[in-house]
Amino acid sequence: MELEQLRQLAAIQKCGTISAAAEECHLTQPSLSRSMRRLETERGAELFTRTRNRVEFNEAGRTACEYARGVLAVEQRMIDAMDELAHKKRTLRVGSIAPAPVWDLTARIVERFPGTVLASKILLDDEVDRRLFDRTIDLAITRKHIALPNCLCVPLMTENLFLYAPEAHPLAQRSSVSLADMAGETSLVMGRWVSGAMCASSAFPACNRFASPTARCSSSRTKPPVCYLATLRETPQRVAGIMDWVAE
Repeated sequence: MELEQLRQLAAIQKCGTISAAAEECHLTQPSLSRSMRRLETERGAELFTRTRNRVEFNEAGRTACEYARGVLAVEQRMIDAMDELAHKKRTLRVGSIAPAPVWDLTARIVERFPGTVLASKILLDDEVDRRLFDRTIDLAITRKHIALPNCLCVPLMTENLFLYAPEAHPLAQRSSVSLADMAGETSLVMGRWVSGAMCASSAFPACNRFASPTARCSSSRTKPPVCYLATLRETPQRVAGIMDWVAE
């Protein structure tokens, strides 16, 4: 008895006829009929009541179908469990204090480690640390360096934010602008990230014209803060490999 024969039994019960079941199983009707004959021979029992124009399950056939559905259900549960395990092995759980670092990390990891999936969640600063040590995340993106013996922590990236505005706009005349100053303004966010560390800054330089290759921007008065990537030392090898790569 083969699993394929059990699928054929279930298809016959579902479709109602041999011809429809054959189409469902991508077989010719004679091929499906021969497969059912072999199954009957192996089991030493007829599964169908055959008349000139109709084939129906008999009691043995109905019993076989009931068990076939059970076996196929167990097979599907096994497949689902294996798929979930494989997905977990490919997936890294990331907790971050902001979305932008995750975007950059995802792009870099997908390019360097194909097949790796990042499942990210935006968390508060203290929650990121707690979730890392609770082992409910594999990687933490945090604003502060975690200097603990059981933790690996390396700079991830730095973000420089610039505001581009028309010359006539009131904010264009300022040397620096806070996020609070932009409250209520309609804006378009564009990003260009710098490897080596990253986090959102609360102040950034103002420019006296729209963004262009020739746009002149003053230097920020606030040193851009650093974002760090952290994990526990007792981490899977693939996570350790990512940490080593980021630290390069």
